[in-house]
Amino acid sequence: MGLRMRVHDREPIGAALRRFKKLVERSGMKKELRAHEYYEKPCEARSRKEAKRRSTIRKALLGKPVKKERY
Repeated sequence: MGLRMRVHDREPIGAALRRFKKLVERSGMKKELRAHEYYEKPCEARSRKEAKRRSTIRKALLGKPVKKERY
């Protein structure tokens, strides 16, 4: 995947670097590189995905306000 970024005339290098970092982050390249940094066994990948799924469900359930019934 190729990324292109044009640096504007008289743009400070710090601003260009910030724009580049945002571009890499949004493209998903950073996430992809970290995923391939180390080999992950298929069973470990499955268990990690399952744990993430459970965590997401738990967070969604805890985030909802509980409605109390009055008698």
